[in-house]
Amino acid sequence: MSTDFQSARVALGARLRELRTEAGLKGKDIAARLGWARSKVSRLENGKQTATAEDLDAWARAAGSPGEVDDLKSRLRGLESQQRSWRRQLAAGQRPVQDRYVVEYHRTTAIRGYEATVIPGLFQTPDYARHLMARNAELMQSVPRDIDAAVQARMKRQEVLYEAGRQFRVLIWEGALHALICPREVMAGQLDRLVGLIGMTTVELGVVPFGVLLRLTPKHGFWIFDEERVVVETINTELQFESADDVALYGRVWDGLNEAAAYGQHAHRLIARARAQLHPA
Repeated sequence: MSTDFQSARVALGARLRELRTEAGLKGKDIAARLGWARSKVSRLENGKQTATAEDLDAWARAAGSPGEVDDLKSRLRGLESQQRSWRRQLAAGQRPVQDRYVVEYHRTTAIRGYEATVIPGLFQTPDYARHLMARNAELMQSVPRDIDAAVQARMKRQEVLYEAGRQFRVLIWEGALHALICPREVMAGQLDRLVGLIGMTTVELGVVPFGVLLRLTPKHGFWIFDEERVVVETINTELQFESADDVALYGRVWDGLNEAAAYGQHAHRLIARARAQLHPA
């Protein structure tokens, strides 16, 4: 269990304890009102068990604080959304995950993203995506081999790039242009695809170059959706953060990287340099 997840669960438990004590109730009192074992009350308050939405409804009523239900459930949603295991998500294959992304991107108007090691899924060619997904399936071992269907879903996600009124401001660390996770000819096609995105009305593509003075290190990739939610992918987990402080923090990181990013013809030259190195003279 991640430290962030457990910390959020402990914080939720502490809030439940506050409501109980503010009502002048002991643990045994609220357990009696709810018809629960006293051990459940203790586990919830100490962050050793995750409350359900029904638990929170019942607790607020028993503590005489029904007006706190919305806050408690908001805390629960944040806790539940903070981590999603890739192994669990991919148990049915990669296609369902890609289908979920299609829905999420279609209901989002503005995205700021940054990738340090891979070409973003929004910009991937089918061949590049296929090699990447094959490597991910090998890494996870138990993932069903539905790669062709997953690639089709990823390509469908890219339809949002051509919808008026959307904005995708995406930064790529230059190293991602050189990372070979596929044959050279596939990477060449992928870099050509990036060049074709420069100048699109819905896309602002920046490259953070090697050797540029940075205010902070390149760090890991992340995506900010409508300035309301941040998604971070690690090797084994997808993390989501929805608090205003977390969104603001990642926004500042993006701004810092953006200050050093190259756009337009400069970005084009960096991509062309990476492509030239695929087939040196």
